[in-house]
Amino acid sequence: MGHSAVAFIIVIGILVFIHEFGHFIAARLCGVGVEVFSLGFGPKILKKQIGRTQYCLAAIPLGGYVKMVGEEPGGTIDPGDVNSSFAHKSLLQKTIIVAAGPFFNFFLAIFIFYVLYQFAGVYLAKPIVGEVMEDAPALAAGIKPGDVIKEINKNKIESFEDISRIISTSKGGQLDIIVERDGRFKGVALSPVLKPGKNVFGEEIEKYVIGIVGTGESFHKSLNPIAALWRSITDTYGLVKLTLLSVGKMISGSVSADNLGGPLMIAQLAGEQAKAGVMNFAWFIALLSVNLGIINLFPIPVLDGGHLLFFGIEAATGKAVSDKLREKSNQFGAAVLIALMVFVFYNDIVRMFSGG
Repeated sequence: MGHSAVAFIIVIGILVFIHEFGHFIAARLCGVGVEVFSLGFGPKILKKQIGRTQYCLAAIPLGGYVKMVGEEPGGTIDPGDVNSSFAHKSLLQKTIIVAAGPFFNFFLAIFIFYVLYQFAGVYLAKPIVGEVMEDAPALAAGIKPGDVIKEINKNKIESFEDISRIISTSKGGQLDIIVERDGRFKGVALSPVLKPGKNVFGEEIEKYVIGIVGTGESFHKSLNPIAALWRSITDTYGLVKLTLLSVGKMISGSVSADNLGGPLMIAQLAGEQAKAGVMNFAWFIALLSVNLGIINLFPIPVLDGGHLLFFGIEAATGKAVSDKLREKSNQFGAAVLIALMVFVFYNDIVRMFSGG
């Protein structure tokens, strides 16, 4: 448990620091004064005053905050602080400051992936046929176990992932395939067919297949800086897309909300990934960073997304949302977050006692 607790504090500390640093650096670049930069909530364990800003480490490591000059709507601002007040900045500047936190979480994921891909490369499945299914297009076309798929529709094939991607997007159209067998090249033509299967959420779906399975063998591929950066961006985008899809399915009820986890689950997983090695631990941090960025963009008052929603209303109507409406909305948002926290803690406890 001690190992998991340390791993949890490291993970949360990194994620919170990056998120709040996004707000902090954007505020400073926009000329807004920052009074407090705090990692954690509650009693302050450590604090250091540098210029106008007090940097703090607090006792409860479940979040953090940046307190800016003139941040509170309707608050009193000293005449000398007007130019450095958040409330007196343009709508665009305020939007940039608020959005910077979540987007720094996305940048962290991209950075982690980039470092991993640049220095460790990637492992890909070899495009070798391990098994051919009965009554499948591949069997009818003459593809055999041991064949190496070299080309599909004039697209060079490097890995089995390339094969799966082309087949899944084929819409059943004809595929002209070149295979290598015993040192000789052979061309075949076939059309994928729809077969029942399951997606990543365990839902029954139909997908295009040709009826082959790989051998499971893999190879290492080094990536140059540009390829590593591009893969980092596309993988982060894929995580964002998958997370949003998961949330949508939980809201619709097609995926159980029992899958949601709280601090106890994060601590357990953090400990497991830390034991598995630095690369696994780094990947886990990147995954959580994407999730934190998305959650903070939800249009719920008290979250960054709630502030951005108010700014959007102001941009559309030309009038700022009233302080009273903001206050009521923030109370509602806080109630929603508390209810969600209670729910995920409940899930954690049920998992703990059920051995899940």
